[in-house]
Amino acid sequence: MAEEDDARIRILQSLRGKICEAKNLCPVSGPNRQRDLCTFCTISLDQEEVFRTRVFDKSISPFYGEDFYFEIPRPFQCLSFYVYAKGVFQRDQPVGKFQLSLHLHKTDSSERLGCCSYYACVGVFLSGKVSIRKDDLCKYSGKEHWFGIQPVDPNSEVQGKVHLEMRLNEVITENGSLGQHLLVRIIECQELPLISGQNCDPYATVSLVGPARSDQKKTKVKKKTSNPHFEETFSFEVTRSSSYTKKSNFQVEEEDVEKLEIKIDLWNNENLAQDVFLGETRVPVKILKKDHIHKAWYLLQPKGNGSKSKSDDLGSLRVKLTYIEDTVLPSACYTALCNLLLKSPDVKPISASAGHILGDIYRERYEAILPMVRLLLHHNRFVSFVSAVVALELENTQEANTIFRGNSLATRCIDDMMKIVGKNYLAVTLKPVVDEICESNKTCEIDPVKLKESDNVEVNKENLHGYVQKVFSCITQSSSSCPPLMCDVFRSLRHLACKRFPADPHVQYSAVSSFVYLRFFAVAVLTPHSFQLRSHHPDPEISRTLTLISKTIQTLGSWGSLSKKLSSFKENYMCDFFKSFQEDKCIERVKKFLDEISSNVSKESSGVEDAVVLKEGEVQKRAQGRKRLGKKNFKKRWLRVTNRELSYHKHKGKEALCTINVKHIQAVEKLDESAFSRKNMFQVVHSDKPLYVQAGNCVEASEWLEVLGQVTGCNEGRLATHHPSNYSGGAWQCCKNLSINTPGCKPCTTIMLANLQLDIDCDRETERIFSLLSSNSTKLQDMEDACASMAVYQGPQREQEEHSKFTIQEPKETFQTLKQLRKVMVELQRQHNIRHDATAQYGSLDNPIVGKTS
Repeated sequence: MAEEDDARIRILQSLRGKICEAKNLCPVSGPNRQRDLCTFCTISLDQEEVFRTRVFDKSISPFYGEDFYFEIPRPFQCLSFYVYAKGVFQRDQPVGKFQLSLHLHKTDSSERLGCCSYYACVGVFLSGKVSIRKDDLCKYSGKEHWFGIQPVDPNSEVQGKVHLEMRLNEVITENGSLGQHLLVRIIECQELPLISGQNCDPYATVSLVGPARSDQKKTKVKKKTSNPHFEETFSFEVTRSSSYTKKSNFQVEEEDVEKLEIKIDLWNNENLAQDVFLGETRVPVKILKKDHIHKAWYLLQPKGNGSKSKSDDLGSLRVKLTYIEDTVLPSACYTALCNLLLKSPDVKPISASAGHILGDIYRERYEAILPMVRLLLHHNRFVSFVSAVVALELENTQEANTIFRGNSLATRCIDDMMKIVGKNYLAVTLKPVVDEICESNKTCEIDPVKLKESDNVEVNKENLHGYVQKVFSCITQSSSSCPPLMCDVFRSLRHLACKRFPADPHVQYSAVSSFVYLRFFAVAVLTPHSFQLRSHHPDPEISRTLTLISKTIQTLGSWGSLSKKLSSFKENYMCDFFKSFQEDKCIERVKKFLDEISSNVSKESSGVEDAVVLKEGEVQKRAQGRKRLGKKNFKKRWLRVTNRELSYHKHKGKEALCTINVKHIQAVEKLDESAFSRKNMFQVVHSDKPLYVQAGNCVEASEWLEVLGQVTGCNEGRLATHHPSNYSGGAWQCCKNLSINTPGCKPCTTIMLANLQLDIDCDRETERIFSLLSSNSTKLQDMEDACASMAVYQGPQREQEEHSKFTIQEPKETFQTLKQLRKVMVELQRQHNIRHDATAQYGSLDNPIVGKTS
């Protein structure tokens, strides 16, 4: 089993980006109507919502500024951005091409064409959408684009795939002649959309269509499933009827066969209401001319004859997105490249190492360093590597007051490390006070130009001063929570800075404060949503408050005479505000904090861990039937997991209804859709009854399984097997075993254990590094040429344009590393080519055919 897991190829997808802003949304008639318009935006994979912005009030050109990142846990066809609007005062005012009517008090998070969680007392309308097919994502990846918002046609909102078989049989007709019948077998469908948050009741219609005929047949309705198994076969005559006057047994002519096709439509049975279109595909009959049997999977397509109404100008949406699809090979394929990168700290000089070369050729792309940082962190090689890189940078720094000013390889590595390692540190230190600032909504504006008529500047100064003091105190009292690895890096920075500038008494502090204050705490305060301290970008007024706090914290944290720092403020009002802080007292507190996180004594982890919230959110939980007469239905609950316990609550912030020690959890596994006719379900198996939970979407379900799997992976009582379905009607629905205590019928998922702070997939990170190096092979060649030229050239030293692009201290050492890199890259590419040749056949489940549309 282990060998099979090791040999498998994984296709891993991720999406990162920002919904920036919209312009001129949904122009409507009437005076000042835009004052009442509130908008929000969602992201959907096919028809499943996976992200939502907050609501922006009274603007037809809202600035969303919402960052998003998620792993994509399943195949998808289309990425869509939906723009919604809701009228605050007017009800049922259409503002776009498609109106969404809400009849329930609150709809499920994955409701078709809506996914709205707003009450029906205010009209919520679907204004329009931007849709990008998966195959086109690479065109827009890594850059910002303005997209025109298109109207939403219900017949275009499709997802899923259908498995069918077509066969051409010769039959004897009534008059004894030989004819042909076309047999169409509808086998199954997968990944059909949810309808109103629930599995649909699908059926299929099968039609043989041509210029002069349209024969239609229909399958049975399958109840409550998004993956229906039909297994129905339909027969169609592909010969002229016996009543045909010219030739009684006339087979279809060549030109007629070219025009015949099988059309398959999927519908949701709505009983009393109009059935909902789920998608279609068309297969030409001529596909059977070579082989009389055709069996394949097809992607469902939009209805081609949907409404073609004139497209109004619905506005535009500015989006930045980066889609990454990693084809991760078995671990053994990455050993050579991984070892070459991990040797980097030992290479002399460090500029000749593979890690430094990667940073050198990707100076402009900040995110290119992240996979290397993660790889070094996982293998405990980061501190030695970054120390060597910092030493090289300090050699080229002439003045102590300019250290670590730019975006160098050293600063980029440390920035990435702090974001990864310091995530929980920020949550413990800053989240409570940031939540207070964002939720209390006190006015803190002190700029005379920006003050409103109703503002009192002295009250605002008092509010701002109170917030700054709270943030400053939280930071300076947090040294015991600072991760040991961050302390090791700060200690190395301090030592190297003192060694480079021994006559400067302040450099030991400025070297550390330039990172921990300026690049860590101040940035987290300024953009808390980017550090997972808040779920959404704050509104403009709160954002302004956070900006003022961040600027003050930067200055307070900068080591040196604070009175001299007043000149760093361009604004007079900031200088006046800063004078309210006691200079000597602040200096001592900053100095004490910096000493504690960068002292010469290696910081050991304390025996008791702080309770850190790893994930929380709203889910649907199945009642466990603790009461004798209680119903086992689903209820909304707030689920919360820390490194100590799993709990669920009636609402966020309320007292826990049930708490489970994570050490008592025996398994965390997916639950078959058939168990409760619901998607995105998982189970938490512990000493009591299993906890059955439905996540809001596939991304949420994947994240819950990953976090819970990591936090329980070392538990002594973990089960080897589990039941993928539920126990009902006196038997397990998966294996039909009658005993509720019988062991599971399916092996449990193998957990790849990792530090909870450093959940790193080394094979995936190495694959990303390989992709980066491969895409920049010309720069690697330029670097090789520069090394060869420098090694041969014996004349006086001179600055050469080609050489100045790179940091080359020892040309021969650097050249050797480049040759090694090329060798391992050629072998890795060969492995990819072998796997590419063996990829899924076109028409298989993993590589379905994109069929015709009408």
